[in-house]
Amino acid sequence: MGLSQAILTCLIDAPHSGYDLSKVFSECVGYFWQASQQQIYRELGKLESAGLIVSEIIPREGRLDKKIYSITEQGKQHLVEWMHKPSEPDVIREDLLVKIFSGGLVPVSVLIEDVERHRRVHLAKLSTYREIEKEKCPPSKILNKEEKLRNLVLKAGIGYEEEWISWCDEALAVLKNLPLD
Repeated sequence: MGLSQAILTCLIDAPHSGYDLSKVFSECVGYFWQASQQQIYRELGKLESAGLIVSEIIPREGRLDKKIYSITEQGKQHLVEWMHKPSEPDVIREDLLVKIFSGGLVPVSVLIEDVERHRRVHLAKLSTYREIEKEKCPPSKILNKEEKLRNLVLKAGIGYEEEWISWCDEALAVLKNLPLD
């Protein structure tokens, strides 16, 4: 997946300014696709040049004009075509795993500290996902198609974080039983 598909996905529900899109991006796909505000603005220009989005200037008295972006039919078609292509699983690129692999070079305490930090980060993300789940998908709510699909993505995020926390716990148990250097 490219940044263009992630941005188009964020524009499906409603038009947004570049600034608002950055916020929506972080709340929409930002949990599993990272992009800076500068990258988003650069990509918006490319998408507009390609006819996949259009912009409208909204004058604002005493302030800079606001540029609102909307997905075009061509942009929706681009997403549909992209969705028909098979997705390849991402290659794992995880610094922590490389550090553990070559961990014999440093004291065990260095590795323990890094794994504990990772565990805290994954716990925080899991907590965020659980809050979203509680707000958007309470057990009593009957979900529509869009909500069910988005809930699937949320469940993937929850499972990912739970697995990392479990791995961190296992790694810490092993590391804490190694001889200190």
